Order: sequence, then C-alpha cells, then structure tokens
Amino acid sequence: MTDNHWLIRGAKLLGRHAADVRVSDGRYAQIGNGLAAEGATVVDAQGLVLLPGLVDLHTHLREPGREDAETVLSGTQAAARGGYTAVCAMANSQPVADTAGVVEQVWRLGQEAGYADVQPIGAVSIGLQGETMAELGTMNASKAHVRMFSDDGHCVSDPQLMRRALEYVKTFDGLIAQHAEEPRLTQGAQMHEGELSSRLGLAGWPAVAEEAIIARDVLLADYVGSRVHFCHVSTAGSVDIIAAAKRKGINVTAEVCPHHLLLTDERVASYDPVFKVNPPLRESSDVAALRTALAEGIIDAVATDHAPHAEQDKTCEWAHARPGMLGLETALSITVEALGGPDNVDWDIVAERCSRTPARIAGLDDHGHDPEVGQQANFTLIDPTTTWTVVPDELSSIARNTPFAGLNLPCTVQATFLRGEATVLDGKLTDRSQETA
Repeated sequence: MTDNHWLIRGAKLLGRHAADVRVSDGRYAQIGNGLAAEGATVVDAQGLVLLPGLVDLHTHLREPGREDAETVLSGTQAAARGGYTAVCAMANSQPVADTAGVVEQVWRLGQEAGYADVQPIGAVSIGLQGETMAELGTMNASKAHVRMFSDDGHCVSDPQLMRRALEYVKTFDGLIAQHAEEPRLTQGAQMHEGELSSRLGLAGWPAVAEEAIIARDVLLADYVGSRVHFCHVSTAGSVDIIAAAKRKGINVTAEVCPHHLLLTDERVASYDPVFKVNPPLRESSDVAALRTALAEGIIDAVATDHAPHAEQDKTCEWAHARPGMLGLETALSITVEALGGPDNVDWDIVAERCSRTPARIAGLDDHGHDPEVGQQANFTLIDPTTTWTVVPDELSSIARNTPFAGLNLPCTVQATFLRGEATVLDGKLTDRSQETA
C-alpha cells in the first residue's frame, strides 16, 4: 500500500448518496460503488459526509512578526483540523505584506508547512496607513500571485484611494476586500453601540459606521466597474445594502464570521476580553438577519477572521485588550448550527458558502471543487453524528483566545486531504515533515 493511493469507502458525497472514492497521485481517480481496494490505503467513511476542502477568505497567521501568537505552521494545522485546505492570509503581519518580498515569504512558509495552501492577501496601502497605494501590481506578478488586497483591521476610508485601488486591480481581475468602518464614527469604540453599551458605560461602535462604507463602496465599484468584497459583515443594515446592490447587478460579494452568527453583544456584559472583536458582536436581530442572508446567498461566504493573540494581549482590562477571536477549528461546527443543525442542514449550501464560493472569490482554481474524476483531491470528511467540546488547550493554534471555550458543538472533522495527501486522519494531524522536507 502507498499513501499516494487512497480508497475512501462509503462516504456520503455532499451528504447525499454514499459512494467509494479512489484517490491516486493527488487527484480523484474513480468514484463508484464496490471499488477495489488493491494498492490503496482504505479509509472507512461509512456515515461520514465528504465535502470539498473548506476555503477561508480571512485568516490572520501573524507570521512574520508575531510568532508568539501564531505561525504559518500552527495556523495551517488549525486550518486542517477545521477541514480547510486553503486559507487567505491577511496582510497585517510585521512587516506588513505590502511588497512582493513579504507575500512571497508567507506563500513559501505555507508550502513548507504542507497542511493547507496559503494564499497571501496584499495590503491596499503602504503600511496599512491608508495614504499611499501599495505595490499591487508587483505583488500580483510575484510567485505568490496575489489577487486579493485588503487593509483589514483598517478601513480604506479615503474614497480617492479606494477608487484608485479598484481601478488598478481591475486590470488583472483582482479584488479589494474592504474592512468597512468609518473611523470618524468609531473613535474610542469598545463594543456595539446600543442600549447595552449605554448601560455598561462603554463607548459604542455604531452599525452605521459599517453601513456607510459599504454603501459608498458599492457605488464606487459600480462606477469603476470593478469587484469589491466586504469583510466580516455584521449588521442587518449591511445585509440590506448588499442585497440591493446585487439586485442591481453590481459586482459585490460579502462574508460573515461564525462568531457573528452565534454570539451577541450580551456577552460583553461579562467584560471578558475574549468577546472583544472588530467589528463588535451585535444584537440578536443582527444575528438573525445574518443567518437568513447566509442561507439565502445574499452573504456569499463564511470566513473565520481567525485572529490569534498572545496571552498578554487578551488577559488584561477590556479597554486595552486587542480585538479578535480564534476561528479555524470551530467555524464548520458553528456554520452547521447556524444553517439548521446537523439533522437539518443542507450540506450543498455548506459546500457553497465554505468552499466553492470562497475559492471562486479568491481565484483559487484548484480548490472548491466537488468530487469529480480528474480534479485535485482537496476534501474533508465530516461526522455529522458526533459532538465535541471546545477546550482551548487542545486546539492547534498557539493562541487560546476562543470565545467558545466549554461549548459543545456539532460535527467533527475526521479527515482532511490536500492534493490527495492526508493532513488529518481519525481527527488527528498527520506528520507532514517528510512530505515537505
């Protein structure tokens, strides 16, 4: 037997009919019933759901610069355990990923790690300062072939800079991913602005700060004829604007984070900094609107905004804590819960929101494909009948800032395959050191 040849026995393809899947030399070789196991390593997948490998549009890997919080290796190990075969790494590393050299470094680190493909996202502006456009064309022409650009963590608030960036990336079918936050409306903000922020005495982050930028950039994208993607959409008002833009045929896409599908601003009453995130946790009516928008496709994708932080950046007073939450290992479970739970979820919608559409948005041509003979074998096997409890110390991330600690979640990732090689088997990481040496 050889690890270049696998027989996945009896998996439910997209949660539907069961079939055997033979994988050889990194690709799907046969799909059918009663396939011979000769020469293959057999994986018993009876009762498991086979989905195309998940793709995350919004991951913070922290390397280079903050390896005390996360590395490309630890972050992609977390991704593999979460069912992901590709992640898009945001630009706010130290140094910022605003040059060809830095994006190529992140890309190479992903190749060396071998647990998930790492597609760097380049900065829109030099140093994320929102003043001078970064070397978008040079990053696109680099070995990392960057097509997606974002100042995430900072809004491209200057409309002239945003317009120029949209015009520039249009020349190579690139994409601007906007962190929608009008900074003059969020100065000193600590949580969602509403009745609870007044009661807790914390400065509010109003929903309109997000919605105003989304409305502006919808108009700019339409005027320029370019693509714009909205990161971590968090309000019902944003959903309305995006829905209206799509009805008009404007080329916009949007993502939602798992924590915005489950948690509300009520969690902030504990003053536990693990619940501090940007944009902030919103009200229950926003959560309901986001869930409906995801199910209906108004919101195109689930993206984790996986944001690991070192202990000292979270174990402190609320006002001084860094915003952000872990997400890669819990995202699938929370998405399934938000879409109806394991007994009622439509697995095809899960595949669409967590794999196919994110891969298309990011331009990752080898990812986001259903099982088909000849396609690269990037997939994950999910057990919909099991549950698991989130224990921070058992996560693969170096950081521990999960807001879901102690929560019992549905579905477990039993296996993940990247180009026909197992990165996770029986729920555990495989040793990739030999393959990537």
